[in-house]
Amino acid sequence: MKMHFCIPVSQQRLDPLGGRYVLYSVYLDGYLFCRVRYSQLRRWNEQLRRVFGNCLPPFPPKYYLAMTTSMADERRDQLEQYLQNVTVDPNMLRSDIFIDFLKFVQLDTFSITTKTASLDIFLPDGRNIPVEILTSDTAERVLEVVSHRIGLSQELLGYFSLFLIRFCKEGKQSVMKKLVDFELPYVSLRSAEAENCRVGLRKWYMDPSLDSVLMDCPAALQLIYMQGTLLDTDGPQRTLNQNLELRFQFSEENHWPWFVIYTKQAFLLSSCLKKMISEKMVKLAAENPEMQIEVPEQGNRKKHRVQQSQKDVSRFLPRKSKIEMANVDCVFGTIEEEDL
Repeated sequence: MKMHFCIPVSQQRLDPLGGRYVLYSVYLDGYLFCRVRYSQLRRWNEQLRRVFGNCLPPFPPKYYLAMTTSMADERRDQLEQYLQNVTVDPNMLRSDIFIDFLKFVQLDTFSITTKTASLDIFLPDGRNIPVEILTSDTAERVLEVVSHRIGLSQELLGYFSLFLIRFCKEGKQSVMKKLVDFELPYVSLRSAEAENCRVGLRKWYMDPSLDSVLMDCPAALQLIYMQGTLLDTDGPQRTLNQNLELRFQFSEENHWPWFVIYTKQAFLLSSCLKKMISEKMVKLAAENPEMQIEVPEQGNRKKHRVQQSQKDVSRFLPRKSKIEMANVDCVFGTIEEEDL
């Protein structure tokens, strides 16, 4: 499933030789992820294409003359679509070329060098676990480190994740966003504009029946218990500081009406809905092992065989799931620029 990349802002800059270039502000799940030039993305695309070939989405062409405003807007839209589509392939997400570039642009954007650092990971009950990491360690790596510290089985890591969490008054906590595997928690924490922001460890699944999978791990049980007794509240968020539109379809008597929600938590709600769809697909595949269906699971796609007609199965697939995520349509202010 696509990730929520968007490029609402671009800025024109001058290089040391006086040449003009455009710096694109890339947001992920509503928060600033990095700032990057077209030339950097183009070189990255060329490196990926040498490895993955024609399975990559189309990349906007290079222009040798100054672009008009409409051409600049079109390029920005095309770059946004490229970033959304290139993250669909799980093999891409695991490649060193993909991860190393995104690590570099995150560090470069916020002027952070790679070094050893201490990072506090907060549990649902408010206790913190200090871990020694590199500033360039991804969320996936930091999750492995903290799970080892608390005795959480490595086999259960797919059921947990790291989140940016804002600690509000009276001990209340507000989940701001889930950190994706290639995000750098150290960088994300320091780039977040919200006060009292922390990195927290939480369970990451929607289906309560999955609790049974974790019953043999005391550390996992403790985390579930702590999170179950914690009531997360929606405190003030500072993403792009706008209400966003979340649209989804729901099955009702063979009809698929659209529901629209306006909220600053649209990205987080979208992630939760897509997680529910993924879990439903996994359950379907496990219960019906005779028919092939691709199931996204922890960054991989596993093929299962499901013994049902396509008509019956279709209601569980992304376009016909019980709760179907369509789009998160976000309208942001942009800076109109000439581009080279």
